[in-house]
Amino acid sequence: MKTQWHLFLAFFRVGILGYGGGPASIPLVHKEVVGTYKWMTDEDFGDMLALANTLPGPIATKLAGYIGYRVSGVIGMLNALIASVLPTVVLLIILLTTLSSFKDIDWVKGMTAAVIPVVGMMMVTLTWQFFDKARQGMGWVQTVLMTLGAFLFLHVLGVHPGIIIAVLIITALLIRDKKRDKGGDS
Repeated sequence: MKTQWHLFLAFFRVGILGYGGGPASIPLVHKEVVGTYKWMTDEDFGDMLALANTLPGPIATKLAGYIGYRVSGVIGMLNALIASVLPTVVLLIILLTTLSSFKDIDWVKGMTAAVIPVVGMMMVTLTWQFFDKARQGMGWVQTVLMTLGAFLFLHVLGVHPGIIIAVLIITALLIRDKKRDKGGDS
């Protein structure tokens, strides 16, 4: 029962504080799952996040569902999903009805504008953590080349992220199969 309460609290906090959408809540999920409750290691979280990003749907609910299931089975999954969605639903109803009445007031404009740099900085921090993890696994040269390649394909050539993800998954599977055929680690 204590685990269910901790799951609920962890994802409820993420739901309450995750202003700016699913990607902005990733650092909050990381803090709860890896830092506070130690349900996963940094490496496990990174692997899970990479896989979750390849699947369709909102990232916050995918993370809540998987982590809840991993920690406490189906009941944990449902608990974490409800906890992550409940604050959003309640706040959405309350805030949108309230803010729509006051949207032209300066402090409301300032409040919503002030959130943007905070969410941006949270994303920069998470990006650096993933870049550093890649650097530790592949080295500086390969990490920089992969980053530049991703930038080129995504922003310069306009290739859809789904295509890049599919190519990378297929490449990883082929590399794994080659290692397995040569008797290496699987």
